[in-house]
Formats: sequence, C-alpha cells, structure tokens
Amino acid sequence: MTKPHDPLYEPELDGQDGDLDGGPGERVAKALARAGVASRREVERLIEAGRVAINGKVLTTPAIKVRPGDFLTVDGQLVAEREPTRIFRYHKPTGLMTTHNDPKGRPTVFQTLPKDLPRLISVGRLDLNSEGLLLLTNDGELSRALETPSNAWVRRYRARAFGDTTQAKLDTLKDGVTIEGVKYGPIEAKLDKAHDKAGGGKNIWITVSLSEGKNREVRKVLESVGLKVNRLIRMSYGPFALATLAAGQIEEVGPRVIRELLEGVVPPENMPTGDRPKFTGIANPVKAPGTDGGGELQRRGVPRADRELKPATPEKPEKPVYKAGWAKPKKKVSPHAPAKGAAKPKRAPKSLDTKFIDDRKPAQRGKPAARPAGKPAPKAADGAARRVSEKSGKPMGRPSPRPASGRGPAPRGGPKR
Repeated sequence: MTKPHDPLYEPELDGQDGDLDGGPGERVAKALARAGVASRREVERLIEAGRVAINGKVLTTPAIKVRPGDFLTVDGQLVAEREPTRIFRYHKPTGLMTTHNDPKGRPTVFQTLPKDLPRLISVGRLDLNSEGLLLLTNDGELSRALETPSNAWVRRYRARAFGDTTQAKLDTLKDGVTIEGVKYGPIEAKLDKAHDKAGGGKNIWITVSLSEGKNREVRKVLESVGLKVNRLIRMSYGPFALATLAAGQIEEVGPRVIRELLEGVVPPENMPTGDRPKFTGIANPVKAPGTDGGGELQRRGVPRADRELKPATPEKPEKPVYKAGWAKPKKKVSPHAPAKGAAKPKRAPKSLDTKFIDDRKPAQRGKPAARPAGKPAPKAADGAARRVSEKSGKPMGRPSPRPASGRGPAPRGGPKR
C-alpha cells in the first residue's frame, strides 16, 4: 500500500535524497521561479521567513517537490499556474530602487509599474542613480540564465564622467582589472567627446561595453583610471535596446522576437505562441499602484478595453474653472453703450435755433444758389445779423458804415455807390 503524497515529507531524513531528483513534480523553488514569484535564491529566503505553504502547511525547507494538484501559496495568496515566458523593456529613471521591498522605504521600480501586468522580476539591476534599459520578465529561470556571464550578452552603457583621460588609458581595461580584491572582466571603453566644465575640469562621455554585471562595476572601473561618473545610462542589454522609450515607459517584447532570440534558452514548453504581445502599446505609469489613480496608463494608439470608440468631434474650448471665493473677471463695457436689455434711446428733436443755421455749402461765386420759386432772396448781411441777434438776445441795429480810411472790402449787401 502506497503512502499518500505529503508535500512536507523530507526524504533526506530517511536517506532518500535521490528521490527529489526523480519522480513527478518539481522543486518548490523552481516552481515559484517559473511562476514569476521570485528567483530561486529569493524563494529560499521566503521559505526561511515562513511565507510559503503547500496545501495549507507552511514550509521550513526548500527541499520539497510540488506535484500536480498541490495548492501552493505565498503570503496566503494562491500561486497561479505558470504562463508562457514574457519579457518587457522598461526605461528606468533615476531615484528608483531595483527591488520589490526596500528596507529604507525608498520608491522601487515595481511600485511604478502598471497594475494590469503580472508579477515581474528584473534581469540584473540598476542602482539608485543609474538609468536606462531594464529588462523585466515573469520567468525567474530566464532571469537567472540571462544574468550569468557565460551567456556572453553584452551590456552597453553611456557614461558621463568628470576628469581627464586618454583613449590609451581606457584601452588598458580590455585585459580586465582588479579593484580591492575583486576581479573585473574585460571592458571596452571608447572616448566619445569632452567639454570643459565651469570652474575647471572636464566632463567626458564614454561608451562602455561589458559582458558581466557586478555591483557598481562601471563606476568602480572608471574610478580606477581617475574618472568620477556623474551619469550612467544603459543603452542595451544583449539584443534588446532602449530605443525611443521615454523615462518611466514600459513595452512588452513580442512572442515572435522571443522565439527567435531565446531559442535554446527558454524551454519549448515555456515558449509563447502567437505574434502579438498581450500588453499592446507603450504605457507610461502615472502613479504607483495602491494610490488614488495608481497604475493608470497612457497608451499610444491603443484605446482602453473599457472605453468605446466615439466619432471624432471638434473640441469646444473649456470654460475657466474658478475656486470658491475667487472674483470672476468682469467684462469691460463701454460707458456710451446702452444698458443690457434697455431700449435704444431716441434722438432728441432739434432745437429751434438749429433750424435757422444754414449749414449748406456756400454758393460758388457767379453761380447763385437755387431757391424755391416765388420766394425772394434774403440779404446776406441782414440774414447773418438776424441769426447773431437771435443767439445773443441783443436788438439788431443797422450796420455801421465802412470807415473812410478802411481798405477792407465793403460788406455784402451794402448800399451801392
């Protein structure tokens, strides 16, 4: 009679270590790594912390195999069945830690990812002040395989450093260098350009290529030749390039590209199918998940699934929104304009005086102005005097005769000599 399967059975206690390498199922660390929970090393830490359980029983050792039908949980949450391998290109900005949990509470890369993505782990790391391409994947086994120097994938960086050097000094790094007892492999460094910095000294741009990724390797190696790195950008990781991704943007690599580039690295049973990635477009996370509006995306040319396409309509200018207590600007009104809603004022009738003012053009000389038939022509002097007396209110007198010594012209309408 066979014993029922017990996931907490530890065969090494009975001298049956070899049973772990044979039979159905796989080690729990490998199963969680394939499911994208964490790498094997991190899974061992989770087990030591008592955060992993099988069928409700907390694990105390990673020497356990998970068989079909077992319920595997991490922090009380059921681990879903592993899905095909997925890879994402992410443009890491400065100021983010490449870890899931930071003891100092600093913001991390995984806090800024869109909330509809699966649990991802990084391929290698970028320190707090470094930026550029960071590969993310849901396959812990793939992450481990791409990080090993034996894979010979070249990482290319652009480094801005303060100091002065020559190409001959940089060529000495091709043979590798040992710093504080740590041996670093061959590094190819090419001097691009340099420009003077205010206050003395120079800023130098260098392209650095290496095939291993030890902690702060580029900074330490360049410091050994007298350079202080003040900006570091990873431009590519193997065949994957940063390209036009803006800081904070993430884009999934297509299944066809994974099949072509990672044949022999990803097992056939984990290879994705199809031609299009599940996560389409380029996403730019606005806020971190867990906050108000966290994980919302800004996609290029790809509408959200919960929104229907509407025909394009001309946008109307938005009205300004004023906060409570703010005075709205008043429209400038002309002082001569009528009040809103008031009737148009009528023109005042002409006074009696205006009727006697002759505002017609003076008649041309030799051509008397036309007058109505049967009406005698008034004398110019008498008419002018009459209008003046009516305005001033003084009695009209006879015009004074022209002085004998005057040279001015005689008034119109005077007596003939």
